[in-house]
Amino acid sequence: MSKKLNKKEIERFSRQIILKRIGSLGQKKIFQSKVLIVGAGGLGCSVAEFLVRAGVGNIGIIDNDLVDLSNIHRQSLYDINDINNSKVKSAKKKLNKINPKTIIKTYNTRLNNRNAEKIIKQYEFIVDGSDNFKTKFLINDNSVKLKKFLVVGAISKFDGHLFTYNFKDKKTPCLRCFFQEDKISDDIQNCEYEGILGTVAGIIGTLQAHEVLKQILNIGQNINEKILILDLLNLNFRKAKIQKQKRCIC
Repeated sequence: MSKKLNKKEIERFSRQIILKRIGSLGQKKIFQSKVLIVGAGGLGCSVAEFLVRAGVGNIGIIDNDLVDLSNIHRQSLYDINDINNSKVKSAKKKLNKINPKTIIKTYNTRLNNRNAEKIIKQYEFIVDGSDNFKTKFLINDNSVKLKKFLVVGAISKFDGHLFTYNFKDKKTPCLRCFFQEDKISDDIQNCEYEGILGTVAGIIGTLQAHEVLKQILNIGQNINEKILILDLLNLNFRKAKIQKQKRCIC
């Protein structure tokens, strides 16, 4: 942490370094942080882009999908030249152009029971940009076990939901405390069937990146023990309390 910022670093990040809550010390914390993004879709693209622009030092991106024409309206790192190419490879190529100093590790695979713990334990901060509850619960369970800071986003139609969990605090509820059913249909948040306005993905993904940066810098208040619910059609935002369940299966 003693290394001084060089001239180019000061110039590149000057607008956030001048913030009293960040400064050069905060910028160094950002440089040294490690963030895993699960899913390189509408949420993950916005998360990755803004974390790279902020100067996060190490980012992992996991996704095994290919870019499809229907992705482009909401997945900001892709264009028509990326169609049928690997999402993580295309994302890395764009992100390297934004900030070549960020080390980006790609995982062209799905997160599963065999690889989840091995991958998640390498990072301090975990961002869930997945589109199904099986993956969300897998991320949640491993983040609880490994005591990670987890940011979960969910989007559908004109609506978004945002959760943050700091599992270093044993009193923190988890995603299973909110969704207590054993099985949940993914149709309730599937963009293919429900539809999604592209800006909704951008807004929620940007908020996820924002919450990660706040946690890296240890500034502001997070929404631990709450869910932020955004009705972006009518611009109604509200928070709801999540109770830690004594019999939570996690």
